[in-house]
Amino acid sequence: MKAVILAAGEGKRFRPLTDIRPKPMLPVAGKPLLDHVVDRLAAAGIEEVVLVVGYQRERIQTHFSEREQDGHGPNITYAVQENPLGTGDALLTAEPYLGSDFLVVNGDRIVEQALIERLIRRREKTGDQCMVITSVDDPTRYGMVELDGEYVSSIVEKPATHEVTSNLVNAGIYAFGPDIFAAIRQTERRGELKLTQTLADYLRKLPVRALRYDGLWLELEHPWDLLDANDGILSTTGSQVISTAQVHPDATITSPVAIGADTHIASGGRVLRGTTLGANVRLGANTVITNSVVFSDVTIGPGCVLTDCIIGEGATIGAHTTIGGGGADVVLNESVYSAVEFGGLIGHNATIGADVTLDPGAIVGNHTTVELGCTVSGRVENDTHVRRG
Repeated sequence: MKAVILAAGEGKRFRPLTDIRPKPMLPVAGKPLLDHVVDRLAAAGIEEVVLVVGYQRERIQTHFSEREQDGHGPNITYAVQENPLGTGDALLTAEPYLGSDFLVVNGDRIVEQALIERLIRRREKTGDQCMVITSVDDPTRYGMVELDGEYVSSIVEKPATHEVTSNLVNAGIYAFGPDIFAAIRQTERRGELKLTQTLADYLRKLPVRALRYDGLWLELEHPWDLLDANDGILSTTGSQVISTAQVHPDATITSPVAIGADTHIASGGRVLRGTTLGANVRLGANTVITNSVVFSDVTIGPGCVLTDCIIGEGATIGAHTTIGGGGADVVLNESVYSAVEFGGLIGHNATIGADVTLDPGAIVGNHTTVELGCTVSGRVENDTHVRRG
C-alpha cells in the first residue's frame, strides 16, 4: 500500500519561521517534522510515498533526495500543488501516482507506528474508506465527528461552542480506495476544495468507518505546538546528544533533550528537559534554557534565562536576556489565542542585545535588531530596528 502526505501548505501562523521554509520542514527533536511522518510510515511497512508539495517545495525535495542517496526510507514521488486550493485539491494532484488502496496523512501530524499498521489492516480487512478519530477537550478547533455504530454519521468543521455534541474529532489520517477521487470531483468548491467537505457530503454514498485512537497525536497548528511536539517526541525517544557536541563538565543536561552536531555548552550552562538545540549552537556560561526549540547556528550569550521559546536559525542573543514564559494572549493572522503558555519567538538572523526582556507571547521578526535593555511585547515585523525610549 502507498501513502500520500499532504505537505503543500505554507504555515502562515508560523511566520516568521515559515518565511524561509515550509512548515513540514520545521525541526522537531533534532530533525524536520516531515522526517518523523515519513519514518513512521516506513516503519509500518509503507515502501512508496507520494509527497504533495507546493510552497518552497525545493527545500523538501532537496532534503529527501539526500535521504534517498543515503539509503534512508521509502521511495518518494512528488505531486505538485501549484496553488493552495485545499486538501481535496491536493489529493487530486496525487491521483496519477496511485493505484488502488492508499493512506492519506497530513504532513503536520505525528502519530504512532502502531496506528498506521492498524489502519492498513482495517482497510485490507473491510475495504471501507477509513478515518482515524480521537477525543479532545476542545472540539471547536477541529472537525467534530459523530458516529452511528462504527461509521461516521456527520462531520462539522470547527463547530461553535453551542454546536458541540461530541468530543470526537477527525485526526487527519485516512485509508481510501480510488472511489474517493470521483467524490472529490463532485464536491462543490467553496473557496478551497476540502477533503473533509467531500467526506461530509458523501457519507451515505461513500460510508466512512471510524478507527478510534488515543495514543500519541502531535499536531502543529500554532507556534507553541512546536514546543509540545518537540517535548512529546523527546519523551518517547529519550535524549539525543550528537557525539561532536561539546558540553562543559560544569554544565547540566536534564533529560530528555536533543543537542545537535558541533554545539558548545559553556560552564554553568543548563539545558533542561524538553529542549532541542540545533547544530552549531553556542550556549553561554550560566545560561538556563527550558522547554525550547533552538534552530541551527544560534549564539546565546551568558546569563540568559529562556523558557518556552523558539529561536530561529542564525539568531544572536545578548547576555542576560530573559524570555520568562508564562501565559499570554497571542495574535496570529488576526485571530486572538487567549492564555497561551508561550514564552515567545525570535526569528531567523535576528539580533537581540544584552539585557533584553521578551514579554510572554512576543514574536520578533526575521533580521530584526533589538537594542540593549529593551522590553519587547506583541509582534515585531521583519527587518525592524527596536530602540529604547
